[in-house]
Amino acid sequence: MPMEEKIENEVLEEGFLRNAETGKIEPDYDGTIRNFSDGDIVTGQIVRVDRDEVLVDIGYKSEGVIPARELSIRYGVSPEEVVKLGDTIDALVLQKEDKDGRLILSKKRAEYERVWQRLDAIKEIDGTVKGQVIEVVKGGLIVDIGLRGFVPASLVDTQRVKDLKTYIGTEFECKIVELNRSRNNVVLSRRAFLDTLRKEEKKQLLEQLEPGQTVKGTVSSIVSFGAFVDIGGIDGLVHISELSWGHVDHPSEVLAVGDEVTVQILNVEKDRNRVSLGLKQCQPDPWKETVKKLVAGEIVTGTVMKIVPFGAFVSVADGVEGLIHISELADSRVEFPGDIVDVGQIVQVKVVDIELERHRLSLSLKQASAANNTDETEAEAPAAEPVEVAAEPAAEEEPVAAEPMTEEPVEPAAEAPEAATSLEEAAPLAEPVEVAAEPAAEAIAAPDDTMKESAIERTLRDVESVGREVEPIDAAELTSPDLMASAEQAPAPAEPEAVAEESKPKKDEPAAEPGTLEAILEEMKKETKG
Repeated sequence: MPMEEKIENEVLEEGFLRNAETGKIEPDYDGTIRNFSDGDIVTGQIVRVDRDEVLVDIGYKSEGVIPARELSIRYGVSPEEVVKLGDTIDALVLQKEDKDGRLILSKKRAEYERVWQRLDAIKEIDGTVKGQVIEVVKGGLIVDIGLRGFVPASLVDTQRVKDLKTYIGTEFECKIVELNRSRNNVVLSRRAFLDTLRKEEKKQLLEQLEPGQTVKGTVSSIVSFGAFVDIGGIDGLVHISELSWGHVDHPSEVLAVGDEVTVQILNVEKDRNRVSLGLKQCQPDPWKETVKKLVAGEIVTGTVMKIVPFGAFVSVADGVEGLIHISELADSRVEFPGDIVDVGQIVQVKVVDIELERHRLSLSLKQASAANNTDETEAEAPAAEPVEVAAEPAAEEEPVAAEPMTEEPVEPAAEAPEAATSLEEAAPLAEPVEVAAEPAAEAIAAPDDTMKESAIERTLRDVESVGREVEPIDAAELTSPDLMASAEQAPAPAEPEAVAEESKPKKDEPAAEPGTLEAILEEMKKETKG
């Protein structure tokens, strides 16, 4: 039996057809139902928004259901915040029919699929993605880029960030660091994007900078050797030696992070992207005013500011410091400058050399000390002059007070005892005669050292008492040239035996007249001998 040919219905327009058997126009139900499987992405329209779910018409025999947790990657958001009635969206088919016969869809997973495809393409060309910071988690931030992108705290900015919460709601542009679809992991870096951006800006800025220019900037960081200043995309270094005209122990004494400063361009290294800045160049130079007043050889007062192995730095004015080399600290060898001076000590130093252009001042402590000692010696010398002047008139008064010599002859032998007595009284005025007479007394007293008072000493004392009754001899006679000459020509004192021998009266000499000084002396000598 021949097979009957199947007559197909005629499709009139979308959703309708003409029944070939009856010729009637009927709805095309089979043509309007889409064929899809689990995992496919479908497009539909929002027809209902509830608190916990959303209904979507995708052209199937029933509406698809999107649970609230499948609407967005953000946690805790309500469906009204994500979609609105009438919106056209893409959704991923999770289950074509669940146990209740419902079609289960997911909006966020449909976005995942499209985003993963887009991210793969962006990473290949080293491009960037944009998204809003939606959450702060341990160690970084979450950025909504269609899925949850993670930005580590160290990659948020070019500088260390203390509070990540300040970035909530901020639009980020980042580079893709890592993609792992199996673990649903995306790592982003905003810092990499900023570095690339700054490199371009820095390259343009370096072409415009020239040494000597004055620019404004912000202190970005402080280190032990200086401070970095952001001058508009470039961090230039202000070395610690360029912070102030005076001595600086640490940059934090002058600047703080965030300070707005005006600096001068000192050097630009375009090949190394380095800029050297100076802060003190924008401040008044004390060397131009203060140091011009100093003169080499001048002694000034200063304060020891710093001690180094090769010497000590001394501040002689605000912003002006000089170096005392270790060889100029003392006359003797110095092992360490701290043995001679201390920080904060006030010292007097001598200006040895001035280099105004190089801002160098050489000082000397030992030369200043030597100069001060010389000044003290000269100041003390005039104090001895009055004594010397007072002694000179006394010496000059002696010849003025002397009287003319008497014409009466004086016999040397007879007057010798009397002259000896007078010499002892006149010792302050005629010291040479006294020196000549002392050996004679010592020679007379020498025979018996054990006796407390010798006979000769008693005799001399008696002679002195008698001499007071005799007419006094003028001091001028004792200091006369004749008497001084005779005293110098007189023989040296003889030994005790010789003295006793000479004291005997000679036969040829006439006897002394009784009652005279000569007679009294001769009687005393005889008694002493007996």
